[in-house]
Amino acid sequence: MGGRGDHPGYLRRGLLFVSDGTGLLGLALAVAREAADLITRRRAAGVNVAATKTSVTDVVTDIDRASEQLIRSRLLDSRPTDGFLGEEGARDAGTSGVVWVVDPIDGTVNFVSGFPQYAVSIGAEIDGQALAGVVLHVPTGTAYTAIRGQGAWRNGTPIAPVVRRPLAQALVATGFNYDRTVRQIQAQAVARLLPGIGDIRRTGSCALDLCHVAEGSFHAYVEEGVNPWDHSAGGLVARECGARTELVTGAGGLALLMCAATESFEEFRGAVVSAGFLSAGARPEGD
Repeated sequence: MGGRGDHPGYLRRGLLFVSDGTGLLGLALAVAREAADLITRRRAAGVNVAATKTSVTDVVTDIDRASEQLIRSRLLDSRPTDGFLGEEGARDAGTSGVVWVVDPIDGTVNFVSGFPQYAVSIGAEIDGQALAGVVLHVPTGTAYTAIRGQGAWRNGTPIAPVVRRPLAQALVATGFNYDRTVRQIQAQAVARLLPGIGDIRRTGSCALDLCHVAEGSFHAYVEEGVNPWDHSAGGLVARECGARTELVTGAGGLALLMCAATESFEEFRGAVVSAGFLSAGARPEGD
């Protein structure tokens, strides 16, 4: 990687470096592709579970850690005053106002099991709002990208705006937390939601689920227990395609994310509330 002044993610003005979405996205995409190459090479040599986090099924591999180290190194070599927030523990406060929010492998359990639904997710945020993001599906190399206010793309081709789907026909993506108590609450809520929708899907990657809502293969998404690195980039992709996201507190006390086409969001939110996904009096934390 070149120096910070060599990359279009920096626009030099005197001693200040001002960020633009196009440059941030270009850097994120290049780094995501390099990380995906590393993941693919290392996986061919074997996957070792290095540790567990919140439960015995919440695993982290040495490849997760290597991917995060590579991403952090490349981003901060190019933009050394930026902040960094990574799933596997890397933290840098930064001074530029830009914070990179990174999941080095979103869908680690899938990755370990050989189920081809995992991605590199890199979002660039300013004041907690995503400005640019990329979700790269590692097994195929498919790249979902977005810049706030400019649109979203799949492999460089604009993604058509999402369209409203009647709730009774909607394919809804969800996920289940690693905590058994929260998982039981989620299972009960899903059971109550299911009769009023088209069907449920659980793929194991929040970032990719949001991209699937963006491209219309899913019509809505709800999950409790999400973290910023899960949805920073994917949420931006969805919103740039006309979806709405809302982050609230779930019935299990953890952050819950909902996503659906703007035109059908309130209907979907009502169904989610009626099914018991949300805590009493839950209020939006922000879009």
